[in-house]
Amino acid sequence: MRASAFVYPWDVNGDPEAAAFVAGLGVEQVTLAAAYHSTRALTPRHPRHRVVTAEYAAVLYPPDPARWQGRDLRPYAAGDWAPGDAYGEAAAALADAGLEVHTWVVLAHNSRLGAEHPHTSVVNAYGDRYPWAPCIAQPVTRAYLADLAAEAAVRPGARGTELESAGWYGLAHLHAHDKTGGVGLGDAGQYLMSLCFCPHCQEGYGTWGLDPDGLAAAVRAALEPVWRGSAPSDGGWAGVEKLLGEAYANGTRAWREERARTLQETVVAAVRAAAPEGFRVLLHADPVSYHCGANAGVDPAHILSVADGVVVPCTGGAGLLTPFAEQGRDGAVLAANLTVVSGMGGRPDTLAADAARAEDLGATELRLYHAGLASDGDLARVRAALRAG
Repeated sequence: MRASAFVYPWDVNGDPEAAAFVAGLGVEQVTLAAAYHSTRALTPRHPRHRVVTAEYAAVLYPPDPARWQGRDLRPYAAGDWAPGDAYGEAAAALADAGLEVHTWVVLAHNSRLGAEHPHTSVVNAYGDRYPWAPCIAQPVTRAYLADLAAEAAVRPGARGTELESAGWYGLAHLHAHDKTGGVGLGDAGQYLMSLCFCPHCQEGYGTWGLDPDGLAAAVRAALEPVWRGSAPSDGGWAGVEKLLGEAYANGTRAWREERARTLQETVVAAVRAAAPEGFRVLLHADPVSYHCGANAGVDPAHILSVADGVVVPCTGGAGLLTPFAEQGRDGAVLAANLTVVSGMGGRPDTLAADAARAEDLGATELRLYHAGLASDGDLARVRAALRAG
């Protein structure tokens, strides 16, 4: 199967050996970050540094002033961790090494945006804002995300893009020093804590026949046993319905799924309008449509009618591929995303078997997370697995 490795520009720039090293893994493609959230990343082979701190969500190229002139919401240029056209410099080196370059674009995950424009953030039933989670129901946020997608995805020479966080973000946030795991929320509790009650969403709930004040009160009442240490529910969507009642549960889900579905249509259309013919558009996706996070919850049938395919998390098992494979869409890309960094829970030593299992379940391609973060030992195992395959 065709394989691509995720890479950051700072893994490549300043290291004359990096591009050839990635190509030597046996991958045909790299998925190179063009717009990315804040992070702290190891660079175990780089000759100039070992840790890179990206202080805030930023684009890793110079944003177009004409596109963003006069707008309150605009992308932030990166600081000294990715100066100038860091993406373009890395892309050129990787292409010169014989690799096909696709962009990696993070959309609705931006803590600096929420800090500087707090009205754009998801607000929970208690009135707490989540600055890392832009509310994707708000028109101004949707317009910003569509333009960001078009600009960041269609970089010179790129043959396609992979859009991450193209949907709702919620409570769960893999953030430095995160201390929200002290109470087990479960799947249903995560949903309740991720419902947005900003003014726009409150109005939206009303269009589905829901009383937003009553809904917020119901959420708080349903969660009260959780804070006392009781299990929130028996899990899954049935658990949400049990906690909230069917009317509130299904009304909120209908509103949120409509907002996510139409956002996904909008950002894909924006990319296609800016892209050359043959440019591939994939979404990082979870087939459970009410889920939040980097792998956006989607309706498999719908998303495969909109995008060219999906990137599906498969490190813990490849079962999430099945709902997409069952759609039987000829030509759709179903990329199994496998972590190969052993220190991050990856299993490079079982890559060949995991890839074979994913292929049996419908995967057409592999994504390997992450060539820049993995040790030499992990990547030696990746190289051996790809050669054997």
